[in-house]
Amino acid sequence: MKNKSIDMLNSSLWKTIFIFALPLIFSNLLQVLFNMSDIVVVGKFGGKNSLGAVGSTTILVSLFTGLLIGMGSAVNAITAKRIGASDEVGVKKFIHSSLIIVFSFGLLLLVLGFLSGNALLRLLKTKDTFIDSATMYLQIYMLGMPALAIYNYGQGILSAEGKTIKPLIYLAIAGVVNIILNLILVIVFKLDVIGVAIASVVSQYLSMILILISLFRSKDVCKLEIKCLKTDRTCIKELLILGLAGGIQNSLFAISNLFIQSAVNSFDDATVSGNSAAQNFDSLVYDILAAFYIACSTFVGQNYGAGKKQRIKDAFLITVVYSFGIGLFIGLILFIFGDKCIRIFTDDPDLITAGLPRLKIMGLSYAISVFMDVPIAATRGLGKAFWPMAFEILGVCVLRIVWVYTVFAHFHTIASLYLLYSASWIVTGILETVYFIKTYKKVQYNHANGAN
Repeated sequence: MKNKSIDMLNSSLWKTIFIFALPLIFSNLLQVLFNMSDIVVVGKFGGKNSLGAVGSTTILVSLFTGLLIGMGSAVNAITAKRIGASDEVGVKKFIHSSLIIVFSFGLLLLVLGFLSGNALLRLLKTKDTFIDSATMYLQIYMLGMPALAIYNYGQGILSAEGKTIKPLIYLAIAGVVNIILNLILVIVFKLDVIGVAIASVVSQYLSMILILISLFRSKDVCKLEIKCLKTDRTCIKELLILGLAGGIQNSLFAISNLFIQSAVNSFDDATVSGNSAAQNFDSLVYDILAAFYIACSTFVGQNYGAGKKQRIKDAFLITVVYSFGIGLFIGLILFIFGDKCIRIFTDDPDLITAGLPRLKIMGLSYAISVFMDVPIAATRGLGKAFWPMAFEILGVCVLRIVWVYTVFAHFHTIASLYLLYSASWIVTGILETVYFIKTYKKVQYNHANGAN
């Protein structure tokens, strides 16, 4: 089964990984920029408290979408492995079974998020001035969970084949619609946070429709067919083991960030809103770097399926170099031009001043996260999920919570709060790297003995 888009099994990894990741970078960048349009529009044209209200939901949105991204990553890794092994029957069976599971999972998150949104915001100690608007925004946004689930599923399949251009095109179309609706609903109809939430949901369903049309019209092994839509117990088990673990890993950041957001909420309103503006750049950097993590998982998965051991190691190391360099470059730009960057979201000088310390600290920290995320992506490509998740629970969730109640509680400054990111990335990165090396050595041994 030859990949007509990108040859992951024989071509130059330096060149091919970059070519593979480039459309994903633009795709993820577009997604972040379109999501940022919500913040920009309400910050410029909405009510006084709208920026803080939408910003207060960021952690919860990340919590739920992280689960969906994890499922999409699992679809990508499993599909890539089967493509690499030339298992056409297995690919076909898996993509049809996983579509049903992913859609059902999106529906479940819709219900849970919609019903628990207000309670979770109050648990975060969201200020009374933000709570009503934040709840409305979150509940409307949750209506798009099924669409987001299917889009991530479709992107995972297309990426596993090496087709990264199509998701970029679909996202661009949906994003333009999102921005237009933002401007119309907020400026013309004065719907404020409700307007940007509706715009987000509409764009999510549009991107879902476009990617489904592509898969149903496909001419290769990843073509979807209505008659083949049925669940397979083996496929379900494989997807849930890898997908839920990956989703939990992604959501661990949001879970630990619940405590961080609660700590931020202990400051005054200006600090909360300023940090909400600065926080948008986290998604910008992480989603750009995520393109290389997807590349790493996909290339490792295909070469694992094909039994090409050395290319697994090479793909891992090359991804580290690419993602570290880009993370450092973007971080330095944000550190140097921080005030101008925050001005994108607000013209209020008090909010700019309040958000600047966070942006500078994080700008110098982003590159460190690579040493945690690349080993996780590579290990996912090898089909392993439990221990990477356990290490993240320890290094990301537990350590950050302990930090909030010890280091931050003692100093109670923005700097003492956000330095916890670097500390947790270093600790978790060491654990994840050691585990990947051990897993890789076992893969070498298994393949050397003819095991699949």
